[in-house]
Amino acid sequence: AAAGFAALHAASFARGWSEQEFERLLADRAVVADRAALGRGTVGFIVSRIAADEAEILSIAVARACRGRGLGRDLLMRNLQRLAGLGVRSVFLEVDAGNAPARALYARAGFREVGRREGYYPSKDGAPAAALVLRRDLR
Repeated sequence: AAAGFAALHAASFARGWSEQEFERLLADRAVVADRAALGRGTVGFIVSRIAADEAEILSIAVARACRGRGLGRDLLMRNLQRLAGLGVRSVFLEVDAGNAPARALYARAGFREVGRREGYYPSKDGAPAAALVLRRDLR
């Protein structure tokens, strides 16, 4: 799974995570990961990490050719259900302020903005983008 996650992450973000980074994450008992596959290939994933009764969604990605079909929503909702079942009460994530599709997905899923980090994300045009910190309570 790590190789597929790394390839999809690299295609989706300005700084992709390596296969080794994903191997370490997926071996962590506090990490909850879900994958969407088409045949044998990874077309989507979500990775979150639990700390006490909170979790952070570390990354979510859907292959460009598969976007707009509800796959991201399905991955997000599956992951939130698993986290709730493990006793998580609140989930946090960071999203690029300029990523309108992701922001809409999170808003529809009940996430609300609780903070902002200016100049957090590198961008392809060189101007750093703000990260919005979002939260959703599960209980």
